[in-house]
Amino acid sequence: MSLQAVVFDWGGTLTAWHDVDFHAESLALAEAVRGVHPDAAGERAAHAERLHRAGEVVWGRSRDEQRSATIADLFDEAGLEHDPALLRAYYDFWEPHTLTDPEVRPLFEGLHERGIAVGVLSNTIWPRAWHRGFFERDGVLDLIDGDVYSSELAVTKPSPLAFAAALEAVGATDPGRCVYVGDRLFDDVWGAQNAGLRAIHVPHSTIPSVQIGHTEGTPDAVAPRLLDVLTIVDGWG
Repeated sequence: MSLQAVVFDWGGTLTAWHDVDFHAESLALAEAVRGVHPDAAGERAAHAERLHRAGEVVWGRSRDEQRSATIADLFDEAGLEHDPALLRAYYDFWEPHTLTDPEVRPLFEGLHERGIAVGVLSNTIWPRAWHRGFFERDGVLDLIDGDVYSSELAVTKPSPLAFAAALEAVGATDPGRCVYVGDRLFDDVWGAQNAGLRAIHVPHSTIPSVQIGHTEGTPDAVAPRLLDVLTIVDGWG
């Protein structure tokens, strides 16, 4: 039976895994608070700590309850006002970690040559425009048939509803003829299989213990390199 679609996780899958200094991330976020309260510059460290704790709460809800969130929700959880126009420091902090793997374009082209749609499904608090901007910057946006970001949904992976939204976005009708590729054994592998898809694991990420969910799935296949996905789907197709 031919495959209809292959859907990809983003961070740690289409981009390389990077260990991130979350304290530095919170300091960058706190710049948007200072824009609202210029007289509170001396409280940046305290604001950053509140944002760091809020981030743990927000991502804990994603892990345990599959509840989605946005950047604005993060600030709300921290009890801080912010100016969305002043998130540049936060964006700049993350930008070096967003580079698309060089194998993505030939991989996506190879899937299209086989008549297989290409999708993206990412757990993220970032807006759609940021992700699509990264894909456009790196020359692969034109090869994506449908993309879904949890910041636009009520749920996150591993909820079956998130995978259903991704399949709808690429025009796929049969989960059994679709594949999900990701770096996490809970969100991506167990979640995809629970939603009726096959799952390919990209095994290069060091997932923090606080981000590991209640179940780790056993992948249908493992892709040490992204281009290995073509060999795997050829065997299935």
